[in-house]
Amino acid sequence: MRARPALTGPLPILAAALLWGTTGTASSLAPVGASPTSIGAAGLALGGLLLFLSSRAARTLPRACTRRERGLLAAGAIAVVGYPLTFYPAVTRTGVAVATVIALGSAPVFTGLLGRLAGQARPGTRWAIATATAVLGCAVLVLGPELAGSGEPVDVLGVLLAALSGLSYAAYSLVGGRLIAHGHPSGGVMGAMFGGAALLVLPVLLLGDGHWLLTFRGSAVALHLAVITTFLAYRLFGHGLRHATAQTATTLTLAEPAVAALLGVAVLAERLPAVSWSGLAVLAGGLAVLAFG
Repeated sequence: MRARPALTGPLPILAAALLWGTTGTASSLAPVGASPTSIGAAGLALGGLLLFLSSRAARTLPRACTRRERGLLAAGAIAVVGYPLTFYPAVTRTGVAVATVIALGSAPVFTGLLGRLAGQARPGTRWAIATATAVLGCAVLVLGPELAGSGEPVDVLGVLLAALSGLSYAAYSLVGGRLIAHGHPSGGVMGAMFGGAALLVLPVLLLGDGHWLLTFRGSAVALHLAVITTFLAYRLFGHGLRHATAQTATTLTLAEPAVAALLGVAVLAERLPAVSWSGLAVLAGGLAVLAFG
């Protein structure tokens, strides 16, 4: 008996988004003085190494690839590094809400455009409607507290950095999807890309102030980001890419800010205005249409 498409494609991706949604809560528990870039680099370095070492296919993939596919692997690793190095500075300049909306909201658009440039089929009408609905709901959900209060000047550089992080996410999602579609194991593709990214980001971690990693709280946060939000999440994400397009995957991961918002309410005692709860409902509706028709 064949598994239902939702069980083999959308649900693993939604599960990965659920794990990614814990990133903000976990990062907020890091010791005082730990920079956002250092936190992101620590999670990527250790998590990428775990993905690489836990998959035999990741270690043999570069030899099994064609020359063009090896170029795609290298491009994917660079794109993986680009996400934390642009997203976390964007958070510092614009705040979590604005950076999250721009990064995750722009990723499906970039994925669609890059996919078309790469010669992939044009996404269908259902994808376009569901994506537009989900992006709108995500924006209302995350920006609800700011919409209910007074506005602040927009940091142009912060907005640009957040958009670049969305482009990076779209790029490595497309690369991963393309290599998996070529018949390579999803664990091997994710392990090779993130293993390469771990090596590339290691200097950022070593040259920064990493004393916070030597504390119990700091090491616990780094381990959570490495094992939960990188290793487990990207194993699920790679599995989902075997059965869903990168365009669909990047839209489904808009569930991440919903999880983050609910965790903020439950764990950090944050409060959401009514407009944010309305945005959450719209976001859930868009994702449901895309995942289950």
